[in-house]
Amino acid sequence: MVRGKVGLKYKNVVIVTHEATTGPALDLRDYLIAKTTNLLFISHPLLFVPTSYAKSSYFELYKNGKLKKKYIAFHFKGPELLHYLKDSILTFYWMMTSGIKWDLYIGNGNLNAFVGLMLRVLGKVNRVVFYCIDYVPKRFDNPTLNNFYHQIDKLAVQYCDKTWNLSHRMAVARRKKWSKNFKNQITVPIGGWFDRIKRKPLDQVHNSEIIYMGAILEKQGIQLVIKAMTEIKKVIPNVSLVIIGRGPYENELKKLTKKLKLEKHVKFLGYIEDHKTVENIIAKSSLAMAMYNPNNNPFTYYTDPGKVKAYLASGVPVIITDLPFVAKQIERAKCGVIVEYNEKSLAGKIIEFLKDKNKLKKYRLNAVKFAKAYDWNKVFEKALNE
Repeated sequence: MVRGKVGLKYKNVVIVTHEATTGPALDLRDYLIAKTTNLLFISHPLLFVPTSYAKSSYFELYKNGKLKKKYIAFHFKGPELLHYLKDSILTFYWMMTSGIKWDLYIGNGNLNAFVGLMLRVLGKVNRVVFYCIDYVPKRFDNPTLNNFYHQIDKLAVQYCDKTWNLSHRMAVARRKKWSKNFKNQITVPIGGWFDRIKRKPLDQVHNSEIIYMGAILEKQGIQLVIKAMTEIKKVIPNVSLVIIGRGPYENELKKLTKKLKLEKHVKFLGYIEDHKTVENIIAKSSLAMAMYNPNNNPFTYYTDPGKVKAYLASGVPVIITDLPFVAKQIERAKCGVIVEYNEKSLAGKIIEFLKDKNKLKKYRLNAVKFAKAYDWNKVFEKALNE
């Protein structure tokens, strides 16, 4: 087996994450499978997403690029805090009984990183990386719980060998909160599998199709896109909005679609597990939506949204609100535009793009150029070599 530079440096790697559907930890797993001698992937349900309560913790052990063992833990229902305690105990137990001395432990989230620090003290792992996907000043409404969250975050970023932040805003927020600089923090942005995606030329895409992919939450602003469709279809009668994903706000969006008599223009495809199928659907669309509500979305301000990179890697321009840090980068690169969070602004911009094929073609080319720099192979290789 041919190994890359990362594989030679870290032969035995463990990744521990809390998983809802997809995410960077799964992409990191896919990247490292063929580059390691032993790869242990431990996943626990992300209870921030209510549907995850039905899922169980599990681990996968890969040896020389092949899955050798998979184990699914017992399942029970209980309070969220009890589940997180169970997750930490399972990680600790599976690591201690693995029979392997691990070169690198990557903890996705501060609690998983903290468990890694304990394992390092016991000599079970050599180096620990804190992979910070989400950071927000007010993570929990309960002040005691919120303080505990930040204390664990502080310990993780202070004592881990390296902290990977999705956005530099996370480091800025920590400095502001604790009035000190923490060393060994780097920005590791969201990427995409650039070479895997089959992009389409403009003459092979659906001329008037708009796409949204991701969790269906009120703060994602999909309702704004649906409301804007009433004006858009007056100018572009065959316009359609395709929504991929599931979430607690799905029924409200379906009710809104029916109320506005837009059933012929709005399609709900639900959750699609196969990433390649999702990428093919996105690549055939004309425009992609990332309408984050700037007044009710603190997570997005501090992070790097995954859907945006998936859109761009598929060659689809993005219409986005000025909330995540990447928004201004996208606008400067002319592979998307920033709009205000209102129906009129959004409808006008969508109509402008769909009626101007030359502009659409230019922005599609720019999207591909922008996304190429964020290929997961480049992102992970750079992070691991640092």
